[in-house]
Amino acid sequence: MGVAWLSYADESVLDGNVRDRLGVTVANRSILFLCLTMVLTAACSAKAPDVQDGDIIFQTSLSSQSVAIQWATHSKYSHMGLVVVRDGAPYVLEASATVRYTPLKKWIERSAGHHYELRRLRESATMLTPEHVSALHQAGARFLGRPYDLTFDWSDERMYCSELVYKIYDRALGIKIGQLQRVRDFDLTDAAVQAKMRERYGSEVPLDAVRIGCDGTTNTVSKSRQAWVRPCVRIISDI
Repeated sequence: MGVAWLSYADESVLDGNVRDRLGVTVANRSILFLCLTMVLTAACSAKAPDVQDGDIIFQTSLSSQSVAIQWATHSKYSHMGLVVVRDGAPYVLEASATVRYTPLKKWIERSAGHHYELRRLRESATMLTPEHVSALHQAGARFLGRPYDLTFDWSDERMYCSELVYKIYDRALGIKIGQLQRVRDFDLTDAAVQAKMRERYGSEVPLDAVRIGCDGTTNTVSKSRQAWVRPCVRIISDI
């Protein structure tokens, strides 16, 4: 199954310096995703978008580490979560200060420019049965209250955003939404990234430790941009 991706998006969500250094333009992204197709776009509106349980949602956060994440992963996004429907209302299960449920509309309002992207299993009608959705809910609930992991360790004691979503899908359904990488696989050359590494690790950076990047886009060393763009996932809206 092929992946459907929007070949254009709003560059304004990127920090200006990051945008210039990465050369993120409509033209080069169209080349990068030449073999991919657009499924659907939706007009930006104040109300929450149509979502379903299991959707993966991305945003550019306004946190102090956002630019470093963007540069290290070569992605315009720096935060993500899993859409869950509770009592008929959509929430995002996210790792923020703690793992928590955040109303979808509030989650979108926190993003830069209220911009977000939704991704959904391509065969969601058959792959996300009521039993599977229940399994996702149960797997996610086990992480509630866990503190945010500032050092991005691969353990269950603390959680960061992409780790949370990866582990929920993997443990509930055996679906590996993303591609695990080592710290050294990311782009660690930028000053913002190096400053955050010194802040979090001091002089002992765990270069061989396992990580999963937000949005899955990786650096020019690994040449892989497929971590979150798996064959089983499609883009349903990019606003």
